[in-house]
Amino acid sequence: MEIRKLFQEYTLQLQNLYARQEAENLVYWLLEHFLGLQRVDLHREKNIGSIPQGLPTAMEQLVAGMPIQYILQSAPFYGRDFFVNPSVLIPRNETEELVHLIIRENKGRGFSICDIGTGSGCIPVTLALEMDLPTVRSVDISVAALAVAKINAEKLGARIEFFQLDILEAPLPFSGLDILVSNPPYIPEQDKPGMHRNVMDHEPHLALFVPEEDPLVFYRHIAEKGRHALKPGGKLYLEIHEQFGREVVDLLTGMHYEKIRLVKDLNERERIVVAEKLKPFSSD
Repeated sequence: MEIRKLFQEYTLQLQNLYARQEAENLVYWLLEHFLGLQRVDLHREKNIGSIPQGLPTAMEQLVAGMPIQYILQSAPFYGRDFFVNPSVLIPRNETEELVHLIIRENKGRGFSICDIGTGSGCIPVTLALEMDLPTVRSVDISVAALAVAKINAEKLGARIEFFQLDILEAPLPFSGLDILVSNPPYIPEQDKPGMHRNVMDHEPHLALFVPEEDPLVFYRHIAEKGRHALKPGGKLYLEIHEQFGREVVDLLTGMHYEKIRLVKDLNERERIVVAEKLKPFSSD
């Protein structure tokens, strides 16, 4: 079969789920994985002898709405490929921006870092590899997510300590942190009807949603942990829902954090909050 014809057929099958450009990108990604395809091959009269084993099943899964990252068990993040499965969220561009901000703003050596709600491990693994000899700890409630993060740390050569605990219930078992970072659940339950089917059907709801009556629940608990785990001068980095930026700032102000700022992403949406612990907190 001619590659161009296969590409066109697969793209057509996906256009009930995705816009044409996105459908084309997904099919190209699939064919690149199974055929070693290059984009220039789509413009050549190039044939494949037989359909590789696994490609038809992968295409069926894609048509059924499964994210391609779960099908291929791989997701790019900050120039590396991370193992992913439905136990963890697929890494997003906004989280890359969060990580890049931390790297850009913290040029010293030997920082003590903790990531809360680690999922695939994309945040702590990247910080461990991109920063200068940091001590990195990783926390998640999900045993299955931690298993994925450990695979990525080992595969990519990152030294990380992992801890399984519920951040809403348990204290952090360490202190003296320079950086506390988190991309916690922040999507209100009421937003579910407007979300894409492949997210709703396949990504872990535990890592996505918060009660609509208390959408800041994780920020409140993480900030409270930071009051005690961060050293004076330590920084808190949070990925946020763009609708709740001002509320998160007010929350941190009320908890006596200082130098609080909202950071916009590349699409000019308020998606990151940074704050500092400049002095010892009182015992309130």
